[in-house]
Amino acid sequence: MSRETPTEETPKRPVVTPDDIQGEDVAGRHEADELPAQPHYNPYIWPGAMESEAEEGSQAHAGEPKDPEVPPAERTAVEDALREVYDPEIPVNIYDLGLIYSLEIAEDGTVDVTMTLTAPACPVAGTLPGEVARTIAAVPGTGEVTVTLTWDPPWDKDKMTEDAKLALGIY
Repeated sequence: MSRETPTEETPKRPVVTPDDIQGEDVAGRHEADELPAQPHYNPYIWPGAMESEAEEGSQAHAGEPKDPEVPPAERTAVEDALREVYDPEIPVNIYDLGLIYSLEIAEDGTVDVTMTLTAPACPVAGTLPGEVARTIAAVPGTGEVTVTLTWDPPWDKDKMTEDAKLALGIY
């Protein structure tokens, strides 16, 4: 079997330059010469993409007081909602990853969550707790939601469910 040489009928893969990438201050920067040929999201290589470490005890809030006539949300409904939130770097939801340390639902619909991240310098440290709070607040029967970030105890792979370990090939 012979290899085909590129001809006009066989298009080559397009080359992407830093000028082709839409984004703040990417084109024209000296660091842009070191960017990969194909654009993709990787916070460790894009200039300015990493946020600083999130602080212990920082909180995110969402929701409004629940109508007293509405029954409080079932725990399983909130857990199911949390299974729809993913860490963008890991193809497993945050609940099965073991990032949720505690989940308390009061009779008035107030929800308190204590969560962690896989690392203090996680690129979504500034946004993921807010996404979690908004996701929970959308569940019928929830009221005001507070998500508190903690680093104690530190997250490790032992906190993952068996399904998460299987999905990631960790046995």
